[in-house]
Amino acid sequence: MMAALSGQIAERCARNFLEGYGLKHLASNFRCRVGELDLVMLHGEVLVFVEVRQRRPSRFANAAQSIDARKQRKLTMTAQLFLQRHPHLRDRPCRFDVIAYDDRPEDGRPPTWLKAAFDVAG
Repeated sequence: MMAALSGQIAERCARNFLEGYGLKHLASNFRCRVGELDLVMLHGEVLVFVEVRQRRPSRFANAAQSIDARKQRKLTMTAQLFLQRHPHLRDRPCRFDVIAYDDRPEDGRPPTWLKAAFDVAG
């Protein structure tokens, strides 16, 4: 329960952070059989699929580094299903961003924002 609450806080903070940079919120927690998209935002004409990560600092990996190739494939497939369900958005350019918190988002430190963190698999 605590992890879910912490994830909700991180996602809310990430949304507020991105809206502060002019991104427009379209969807949160889009779920399908393949996976979940934390946030779907619009940055100008670009559709942005945002993965929000929160992790305590570790000597092994930070929050951004925790998104491996398997997770990237799942996010890509989930985004493709999102586009199938929202055909009016299909022709927009897309990118995958990561908002990473290496400590508690409510501590007030800005997250790491990795724009175009990985390529869209065709």
